[in-house]
Amino acid sequence: MVCRGEFLMHSLLDAGDSQAGDMALVRLGFGRQHLCLLKRSFLLLKLTAVIFAVLLFCEFLIYYLVIFRCDWPEVKTAAHGSGQKTLKAMFLADTHLLGEVRGHWLDKLRREWQMERAFQTALWLLQPEVVFILGDIFDEGKWSSSQGWADDVRRFEKIFRHPQHVQLKVVAGNHDIGFHYQMSTYKIKRFEKVFNPERLFSWKGINFVLVNSVALEGDGCHLCSEAERELIEISHKLNCSREEPGSSLCRGLQPLPGSAPVLLQHFPLYRSSDANCSGEDAAPLEERGIPFKERYDVLSQEASQKLLWWLRPRLILSGHTHSACEVLHGAGVPEISVPSFSWRNRNNPSFIMGSMTPTEYALAKCYLPYEDTVLVTYCVAAGFLVVLMLVHSGLLVSPFLFGWNLLRKFKTT
Repeated sequence: MVCRGEFLMHSLLDAGDSQAGDMALVRLGFGRQHLCLLKRSFLLLKLTAVIFAVLLFCEFLIYYLVIFRCDWPEVKTAAHGSGQKTLKAMFLADTHLLGEVRGHWLDKLRREWQMERAFQTALWLLQPEVVFILGDIFDEGKWSSSQGWADDVRRFEKIFRHPQHVQLKVVAGNHDIGFHYQMSTYKIKRFEKVFNPERLFSWKGINFVLVNSVALEGDGCHLCSEAERELIEISHKLNCSREEPGSSLCRGLQPLPGSAPVLLQHFPLYRSSDANCSGEDAAPLEERGIPFKERYDVLSQEASQKLLWWLRPRLILSGHTHSACEVLHGAGVPEISVPSFSWRNRNNPSFIMGSMTPTEYALAKCYLPYEDTVLVTYCVAAGFLVVLMLVHSGLLVSPFLFGWNLLRKFKTT
């Protein structure tokens, strides 16, 4: 506006001036107008560059910068020294992909992009061999329609796409098939049609047992009875591999590695509360003392004892609470509650990295970018753009010019 006003002022001089003066002023006016256009173009270029840089950082680079700091833990007993191979496994939980009922499009776009970038970056930087997702993959699987389910599955396959040499294993959560009172054969079959229903998975001499913990209600329903029968069969196979390989009861069974299994499930084993949990990603202090409800927040004491007795695991990993916790069960069997992988449930999501051999394991936690960090970055960038436009329009003195004038006044005095 300043440049245009100056041009109009000079171009409207009275007719008594000389022709040469008129031409000079016209040239000056056109020159100033051209300078204004250049300034505006330069401002637009600066704004575009700042916006592009902020988007590139917040939506791509920050994931590489944060996850690059994570590294696989080392197993205490060197695998090469004992002839054992180390398996690199990732464990994450509670992704809660929103559905057609409660899922706002902006919420879907923001949180699913976050999980996609985090997962794809982790795959590229860390190169895991197997990834386990510990339930509640979807938020509305317990009530979604056939079309809604198909759409949710399509988005899951896009977000968590992976190379063929990386295996992806999933256990069911209450949001995938419903709590016990919502669970049905149809929902379980629908889930298992997409995700391999394999309950016992062995690789590099390591046994993983994937439990449908939603079905461990203990009330004798046909789905619960079927789940318990599967676990008893797995228990028999594991016992044959560890203690009774030559027994007549074990004939005809496919031999398994003799290592104690790693138990993977959605619901944690029974604990009274999160009162003994600690760490920056544990439940908030005001929530840790709230008693857990059996069969809702955690498994019942009876179901927990059955799993420990039947399977005799060396390690348990679970989800459901959205917060981190580490507890010991029975004769010192550790259970790790894996926090949620989504910004929708936590400001500081994370996943677990496990280096495993048949006899040893080592775990480490890898944090994802904090949502607050991204939001603050955007707010700072927006403030900078506002200041830039105000300075260009003349409504605000440039901080650099103001500082220079202040320095000159200080020197003269």
